[in-house]
Amino acid sequence: MSVSSRRVPIESQSVDAPLSSTAVFLVLSVTDVPGAVENVRATLAAISDILKNVAFRDLDAALSCTVGIGARTWVEVTRSPLPRELHSFRPVTGAHHNAPSTPGDILLHIRADRRDLCFEFERQVMDLFSGSVRVVDETVGFRYFDVRDLLGFVDGTANPVGQELREVTLVGEEDPTFAGGSYIVVQKYTHPLAEWRTLTTEQQEAIMGRTKADNIELEDADSGQKSHKTLATITVDGVEHGILRDNMPFGSPATHEFGTYFIGYSRHLWVIEHMLQRMFIGDPPGLHDRLLDFSTAVTGSTFFAPSAAFLDAMSDDPEPAPPVKP
Repeated sequence: MSVSSRRVPIESQSVDAPLSSTAVFLVLSVTDVPGAVENVRATLAAISDILKNVAFRDLDAALSCTVGIGARTWVEVTRSPLPRELHSFRPVTGAHHNAPSTPGDILLHIRADRRDLCFEFERQVMDLFSGSVRVVDETVGFRYFDVRDLLGFVDGTANPVGQELREVTLVGEEDPTFAGGSYIVVQKYTHPLAEWRTLTTEQQEAIMGRTKADNIELEDADSGQKSHKTLATITVDGVEHGILRDNMPFGSPATHEFGTYFIGYSRHLWVIEHMLQRMFIGDPPGLHDRLLDFSTAVTGSTFFAPSAAFLDAMSDDPEPAPPVKP
């Protein structure tokens, strides 16, 4: 577990868990069967105990799970008001590419250096959920060589480190009820690798904004088409607002499926939303991120990961709140 910042001495979930060799991104919807919400609440409150039950088999494998809860069922599941910025994923429609909004009430971001530990943890949690949830999407990611995506470039280079990481990812005094929590956006992208490989290395580097071999940043364009690196960097009034990416490749050569699972953690949801607007609409509008010509977004969901203490205590509140559908 991590600690947010000196001003927010609240134990967060494992947002800043170390880079793992494998991960499971599990998106679930709460069903309408009787007792489903109550069972989901109890299961989420038991996550830390399930982690202990599985992780003891190999403590060096660094098993962790970050739980995110979506806006649609937040009030019913948590029995608390919505975090200040939480709402369902807002689709982005560009002239050439779209970022769709897809269902998702619960996110489990399971990470470890052993696939079997992720498997066993997920099995135990799903046994407890039983018929209370429906699987929307399950994607298994893996570390590819020296932290590269399937397009061949190093991913997550701009991630914050040290104290900056906590300042960038964890809610603070601006929303004290949810201090120590983090907003999460997930998107599943697929890549037509055969088409990408028809580009020269220089063309690929111009799209990404970095060199392929040694990951050196290229100069930003003064005008016209901007690189992915530039469009994904959010600067407001001279201040850069970062996010934490824990993206992972996924795919199957046998079925010709190749992709990147994007997951971004942020103190402010608007930062990731602004990034997606720049990518899909363009900056200036009309000049979209050329990476999207080779990356198709097929899912899009937003969640809030409350603090560890908030999650553990969810089953303690005896009075349910009325459902709210934002």
